[in-house]
Amino acid sequence: MALTATEYPPALILLSPGGLALARQIRIALPGAEIHGLRGRLEPGVVDHVFVGVAEHLRGLFLSGRPIIGLCAAAVLIRSLAPLLGDKWSEPPVLALAEDGSVIIPLLGGHHGAHAIARMLGAALDVAPAITTAGDVRFGVAFDDPPEGWVLANPADAKPFAGALLAGAPVRLEGRAPWLAATRLPFAPDAELVMRVTERAVEGSPEVLVYHPKTLAVGVGVERNGDGAELIALIRETLAAQGLSPLAVAGLYSIDLKSDEPAVHAAAEALGVPVRFFDAETLEIERPRLANPSEVVFANVGCHGVSEGAALAAVGNCGLLVVPKAKSRGATCAIARAPEPFDAGALGRPRGRLTVVGLGPGGAGWRTADAAQALAEMDDLVGYRLYNELAEPVAPQVVRHDYGMGDEEIRAVKALELAASGRKVCLVTSGDPGIYAMATLVFELLDRAPRPEWLRVEIRVLPGISAFQALASRIGAPLAHDFALVSLSDLLTPWPLIVKRLEAVAAADMAVALYNPVSRSRRQQLEEAVSILLKHRAPATPAVIGRQLGRPDESVSVVPLSDLTPDLLDMLSIVIVGSSDTRMVEKPRGGQWVYTPRGFSGKESSAMRSVGEGQG
Repeated sequence: MALTATEYPPALILLSPGGLALARQIRIALPGAEIHGLRGRLEPGVVDHVFVGVAEHLRGLFLSGRPIIGLCAAAVLIRSLAPLLGDKWSEPPVLALAEDGSVIIPLLGGHHGAHAIARMLGAALDVAPAITTAGDVRFGVAFDDPPEGWVLANPADAKPFAGALLAGAPVRLEGRAPWLAATRLPFAPDAELVMRVTERAVEGSPEVLVYHPKTLAVGVGVERNGDGAELIALIRETLAAQGLSPLAVAGLYSIDLKSDEPAVHAAAEALGVPVRFFDAETLEIERPRLANPSEVVFANVGCHGVSEGAALAAVGNCGLLVVPKAKSRGATCAIARAPEPFDAGALGRPRGRLTVVGLGPGGAGWRTADAAQALAEMDDLVGYRLYNELAEPVAPQVVRHDYGMGDEEIRAVKALELAASGRKVCLVTSGDPGIYAMATLVFELLDRAPRPEWLRVEIRVLPGISAFQALASRIGAPLAHDFALVSLSDLLTPWPLIVKRLEAVAAADMAVALYNPVSRSRRQQLEEAVSILLKHRAPATPAVIGRQLGRPDESVSVVPLSDLTPDLLDMLSIVIVGSSDTRMVEKPRGGQWVYTPRGFSGKESSAMRSVGEGQG
């Protein structure tokens, strides 16, 4: 069984710092794995996620289907998950590892990859996993966990089948499966127990296990914005007409012009297989083998056949076209067979994905789960060098593309180009990518300089905690009422327009967060902004300064608006200036909270009345 980050994002559970080095080693072997640490013993920034209740956290992961790898005592996992155990066919993998990596025990989910994960970890750590399943031990094979490229059609029959074998019954192998032939199974030519290897859709039973080799490639074509249900029905009907099992399909293939067609991706999802795309030049190489070459198709897309060509390109020169092009109203499909199971994902290109990720202000603790997952799955990391350094610990195997400050458009173009080539790319920024950051530049490039290959890329924007949110949370609630965001940088916005906006915000008496308040060469803009704000609010109005938020050198301070000068800030600072309603609450041990009321003081709540009455 193959392990991929998308299917199996494992959670590595640490209850102490002792297993941290091993967890980081495992994360390299299992791309996408996240390190979860017990709060108080491991902190945000050191691990990807922290949790409080051990049993509650483990149960939540288990119920969500996440593989669990506990670098802790097996008993902790067993006691925590025991109340949830029931159907072994639905439980995710659960493994226990010694903190020194000397023992690997798959506890649960052998039917869903636990044995495969154990073997992968064993290979990475040079340790023999402690697999105790009877079939594995006696015969050297897990009947319900075939290797990559094979699938058991009737897994529910594996247990009685294994029971008969363990009781001494012989077995007959029908068809070619080297991985079965090499086991210690008691083969006999006249045995009643059968392991049947076939691409055909046949029924299994407790006496007959049916294994399908993934040797079929389905090539498809579909009209623009075609119907996914129609394409899925065509594929299923074509397979059924030839007596072929959908479980023998290794992958779905088409021309790269269709890489953004929802119908094609819906069909791949329905079959549970990868989808890959070839360019027209690659498909045209298959012209001599096409059963139905078309000049019309060639005139439109540059090759003489899409569905037949894609299926043949996938199975290679030794493969054969077994089902010529079949048609429905708006779709086509064809089927080719390879002589051996093949890695469907290694052929052609996937649809490229560009994810614009907001890292938040700094540490991993302020990073969203979606952002962490995207970073774990990526092939390429594009960004300002400092931001890449913050993101890299999540996925150390990625290709980094570091750029300097001021290279924003170069970064965005690079990210789009990489994604257009079929890569999974993260374009990273601090804070939120849609607030004075990179997301808008990506869409601006698509608007003013569109390239067809860019427009076929899947693009996602994942939000992050912005600096104004981080600073507000550190000091209290200064933005609890209406507020504004204004950048004082005039590199992209004329200063007179910034002044106009500042005057409007000041006159509206809203709290305001000032981004990019100063730089090495730009000091007077902050002084002018303070002057504009002082026309409409008191000199003592709280001005909150945050620097290096979420990072080791973080600092937060409060000064009167009249004392806010460029000397107090640098390029890594942000400022929140309160409205005329903003208040300060002194802390008993020094310092203050800053908040902007929303009008609750005008309502004497029943709760406050009861407090007063109690004190009387």
